[in-house]
Amino acid sequence: MTMVGKRIRMERIINRQTGRTVIVPMDHGISVGPIPGLIDMKTTVNAVASGGANAVVEHKGLVSAGHRGGGPDIGLIIHLSASTSMSPHPNSKTIICSIEEAIRLGADAVSIHVNLGDGNEREMLSDFGRIAYEARNWGMPLLAMIYCRGEKISDEFDPKCISHAARLGNEIGADIVKVPYTGSVETFRQVVEGCDIPVVIAGGPKMDSDRDILEMVKGAIEAGGSGVSIGRNIFQHEKVQKMTMAVASIVHDNKSVEEALAILNA
Repeated sequence: MTMVGKRIRMERIINRQTGRTVIVPMDHGISVGPIPGLIDMKTTVNAVASGGANAVVEHKGLVSAGHRGGGPDIGLIIHLSASTSMSPHPNSKTIICSIEEAIRLGADAVSIHVNLGDGNEREMLSDFGRIAYEARNWGMPLLAMIYCRGEKISDEFDPKCISHAARLGNEIGADIVKVPYTGSVETFRQVVEGCDIPVVIAGGPKMDSDRDILEMVKGAIEAGGSGVSIGRNIFQHEKVQKMTMAVASIVHDNKSVEEALAILNA
């Protein structure tokens, strides 16, 4: 029965026709505080929902106040990990929410963040393994956000490192893995080919060029990626709904970058 529940929940965060997803993470408040775009959560969530996003990522405390305020339905992924930019160890993530609590809050999925190469990697992997076990028992889809960030990492965008991160998420038990884009279709295809679960790309820091964002999305889809998990480059855009629509047009409708730009600028 748990696998039936997981399949039903997966369809709330991944488009059942395309097998792809547009996720908008909004979990930045714990890390860096109330940044622009995440002050009025209801307005932002409604904007991305109206633009065609499949799911948002939020921390547990914002669900009652910020998740819904009308508009189209949208999947809810509750983030279980946290750290702050003020910490002497900002890359060391701590578990601050349980699977049971996420279920009581109405989550369709949960997510966890792991930074490979950090001094506390061992503890984060232990947490990942435990959360994966509990998520499977509850039939709860698990999104693993895995980055190469730490003392031993010289280049977090190294395709070899990103391939390792994606495969690790696969082997520990995630249902979807989120990693940075490697920079090219060829190298990102290697990441996807080495992973048996859906791979989505992170949006990274706020970009100045809409074309750069959309070209990154297009490259990931052409490489066989299953979508995106883009935060600031969507929720801090001056046209949040239109930017979501543009990204979704590439992910779900295979539109070109030029066609997506036309949607954004219409």
